[in-house]
Amino acid sequence: MSTKTDRLPTHLEEPVVDPLAAFDDKEKARLKRVAVHVRAILEELDLDLEDPNLQNTDIRVAKMYAEMFHGLREGNEPRVTTFPNDEGYSGMVMEAQIPFYSMCSHHLVPFYGHAHMAYVPNDQIVGLSKLPRILEFYAKRPQLQERLTEQVVTYLERKLKPQGAMVVIEARHLCVEMRGVKKPGAVTVTSAIRGIFHERPIREEFLDLLQKTR
Repeated sequence: MSTKTDRLPTHLEEPVVDPLAAFDDKEKARLKRVAVHVRAILEELDLDLEDPNLQNTDIRVAKMYAEMFHGLREGNEPRVTTFPNDEGYSGMVMEAQIPFYSMCSHHLVPFYGHAHMAYVPNDQIVGLSKLPRILEFYAKRPQLQERLTEQVVTYLERKLKPQGAMVVIEARHLCVEMRGVKKPGAVTVTSAIRGIFHERPIREEFLDLLQKTR
């Protein structure tokens, strides 16, 4: 009588895939160190790490942090090319409803929402695709919404030297919705203003344009 085994022939076995194969050796070593600490947290919480759903969770969390915090690893500021304002455009440039995700530095849980960015140029303008890149750079790190708002408008002010700039961020914080006061749907709004946006008519133009995007 022939016998069977559940084990596949060697040449048919699934290859072992390195979950960190996409990273160089230095980054692999760093992510493995992070994974060790994540695993220690899971063990301290008495989780069953033999559960198939928790196997490799430590590595997955390490990779997630590498992605969510990549703004810390790309240098001191985003590299954004500006262009001469040859046409002498002096109106408002606005990009609204820019989605973003970040991590609250108090609890390391997500907050997310939309940013609305505007400036009135002097001699320099920036490509519209670069505005989301600026936001992304400062969002991808442990962050506070207030600080994020200030960092983005300060970057616009320094890089473009515009007549003025304004940034408004609307976000939901899971540290408010999932824990603590547990208020699902609460939205936090922050704003930062530079230059001529301190003048009421300019601010009202910004808000009118923003209302039209909703």
